[in-house]
Amino acid sequence: MSTAPDTASAAPAAPDPTSAGEDQQKLPLFALLALATAVFITSLTETLPAGLLPAMSQDLRVSESATGQTVTVYAIGTALTAIPLTAATAGWRRKKLLLTAMGGFALANTVTAVSSVYELTMVARFVAGVAAGLAWALLAGYARRMAPVHLQGKAMAVAMAGIPVALSLGVPAGTFLGDWLGWRVAFLSMTVLTVVLLVWIFAAVPDFPGQERGSRPKLLPTLKIPGVSPVLFVTLVFVLAHTILYAYIATYLEDLGLGGSTGLILLVFGAASLASIWIVGAQINRRLRGLTVGGALLVAVAALILAVLSDTTALVYVAAVLWGLGWGGVPTLLQTAVGDAGGDSADAAQAMLVTLWNVAMAGGGIVGGILLDTLGSESFPWTVLLLLLPVIAVVLYARRAGFPARRPATDAESASESASESASESASASASEDAPVATA
Repeated sequence: MSTAPDTASAAPAAPDPTSAGEDQQKLPLFALLALATAVFITSLTETLPAGLLPAMSQDLRVSESATGQTVTVYAIGTALTAIPLTAATAGWRRKKLLLTAMGGFALANTVTAVSSVYELTMVARFVAGVAAGLAWALLAGYARRMAPVHLQGKAMAVAMAGIPVALSLGVPAGTFLGDWLGWRVAFLSMTVLTVVLLVWIFAAVPDFPGQERGSRPKLLPTLKIPGVSPVLFVTLVFVLAHTILYAYIATYLEDLGLGGSTGLILLVFGAASLASIWIVGAQINRRLRGLTVGGALLVAVAALILAVLSDTTALVYVAAVLWGLGWGGVPTLLQTAVGDAGGDSADAAQAMLVTLWNVAMAGGGIVGGILLDTLGSESFPWTVLLLLLPVIAVVLYARRAGFPARRPATDAESASESASESASESASASASEDAPVATA
């Protein structure tokens, strides 16, 4: 997830295509892929323990519920520090800040890989969360400033592609690697990738000045804007429900007797998530509410299957597909909904969404650990199902502001296109009337 976009005004965006040469109208793909790799590392570092929980628990000599708090403390680090640290480093040059944030990941993942002390591991995970808060606040805006105005949306899409790749390929690959060579090798491989990325950023990514000194986002007034609070509520509860199961998925599958298939099931889930992202990207302008309701319903059906039919292995895979199809597009849907609802206060709304997202992830780790110790892992699907009921109700209720059927921008674009067509037709008709009549 990304936090409030970098709105620095000290350096202008790349030139508009009307005044730029052909070379300036192309996306700087090599640099943008470096940002996408940074997003991949931040996302994968956060979720990697989900597939490695039993092995980590054994080596750290603590319970699996305690090991699950490595996801919780990461999210806490991000939630507590993203906004204040972003404000404190607003004047830093962007490249220096990005290198610092990714250096934090290299340090944190190295300590996690070599530590045999639970408390030290938790400190390292907290540091990784702090680094994530800095990186996520920076990357979307960084990508936007690297591209011509008419390509800024595509630039951000390229940079943010690291999230679905981490989800669909990174966690399953990390799980396979952990099963094969040990969980410590999986974290060390993250360090190696980060070191390569640091060289890549230094060599290929352009630098920009930091932000001019300005006021901090006005968070409380933003909550009063119609539509913002429903989206934030859905974010909090939906992410909480997802994290309760996802953070302990390795333990849950092990209790089902499918521990050896964790990597494959996560791969199936990830592939379905990629399909979901493609579907949402194609339909979000015209079906925002329908896609959000549909996503919640798919995850609810997946939870119901896991709750009552998990004895059948094939149905566990079906549930993974439905879960991925329902969840994959949720980050895009919620970020779009809160941005549309926030309007002129979209930056503050996005900052609150990311903070609540990480609060929900922390809460999911805590609640999941309590459920595991008290009711067992079989309680996870039922809890997910229970939490999704108010999510669906709020999305349906907030049909006027928050989750409209069509995005406001789409209606505006349609009106603009109609006006342009009418003007073009009028001009054409006028030209026909004024044109001289040809004679034989």
